[in-house]
Amino acid sequence: MDSSLHEIWQAAAGSPFVPTVGKDSQFYVALALLLLGLSLGGAFTLSTLTEPNSRVLSIYPTHLATVFIPAMDTQGSSSSGPPLLRAVASSTRPLYQLLKAINFTNKVHVEINETGLRFAAEHVRVMQAVSHWNKSLFTSYTTNRPRAPILANDADDEDDEPIPPIFQISLPALLETLQIFGATDAAARQAKADADPYRSNLRNYRSDAFSNQTLGMSGTCSLAYAAEGEPFGVVLDEAGVSTTCNLTTYVPEAPEDIPFDIEDLSFKVITSARWLLDALTELAPTSPDKLTIAASKREPYLRLTSSGGPLGSSSVDFAGGRDLLETFSVSTKWRQTFKFDVIKLASEAMRIASKVSLRGDGQGVLSMQFLVEVEGSGPTFLDFRFVPYAVCEDEGDEEEGGSDNGREMET
Repeated sequence: MDSSLHEIWQAAAGSPFVPTVGKDSQFYVALALLLLGLSLGGAFTLSTLTEPNSRVLSIYPTHLATVFIPAMDTQGSSSSGPPLLRAVASSTRPLYQLLKAINFTNKVHVEINETGLRFAAEHVRVMQAVSHWNKSLFTSYTTNRPRAPILANDADDEDDEPIPPIFQISLPALLETLQIFGATDAAARQAKADADPYRSNLRNYRSDAFSNQTLGMSGTCSLAYAAEGEPFGVVLDEAGVSTTCNLTTYVPEAPEDIPFDIEDLSFKVITSARWLLDALTELAPTSPDKLTIAASKREPYLRLTSSGGPLGSSSVDFAGGRDLLETFSVSTKWRQTFKFDVIKLASEAMRIASKVSLRGDGQGVLSMQFLVEVEGSGPTFLDFRFVPYAVCEDEGDEEEGGSDNGREMET
């Protein structure tokens, strides 16, 4: 056994193993392969950022294989054209107040127009609210809306209007973003408003002596929407501190608007928004389930009646004529019942608005349009539409005056 093993060792000594890369050169070869991989990786990254549509030739030393990898465009169509929206505001306060008025849903539909941004919210298909951010609220406002695709039979039509970008966004996330720097002031103002509901005019939202706005820390807010499907960017800059928030956008569901026939108005009333809020505050202690609104040509011209609560019913009359009602027009006696909690969702709009226009059509739909005066930017509007309870003929006969198809008849 010993002799055979000795012979094997003697035979191996005659044919030693020689590696492809010498022992003294292995370090330099490994360093060269490492540098080659880093250079190709850097070239791939630069080409992705500068030429999104190009193809990069990459060589992987590990497998000694050559492959083609397409460069991905991480910015979508934003790299090939201007953003769909770019706007700058000197303050987030009016933007926050207008959105807070429709803060009863998780997502809102956003539509970008040349005149501003339109935010639409819906509550269980019985109420719709729209908040407008007019371009006058911004110091700079630029839109680049894509045009509608031209069909073969419309090739000669040069009057195709651009398609307004529409998407959904999280309303609570947007509100939290707009008050990042003023969360303390907003919380204090909201606490005052909740403690004293009669503080219903714009003085509720004026800053005190120690607020950020009074101390010269107004800051700026920049909005950007690069392309469809991209995040909605909000950049807040205040006192040298900059915060960038990219909010996820969603595909819109395109809900149907509550129909309101402006050609068939039964009544129209313009009054102070504060007085309407005070009327709801007077009716709230009875914990009502329903709110009935009645308009007639004779006194009481406008009556709000609460019912269905455990503490009974109550009513508030607007019978002061021009002292309470700036505009009053009734073509047909109108009486409809709505869910009280749904009407109460417009309380925030009543607090910040100076005037409200109440209108009712022949179908029984109630429209509330609030006029909000923003200092230095002009007026803007908040639109609410409410669907009434369906009134059966038997139920209508029991009510005062009777009703026909949800409309109370003249007696």
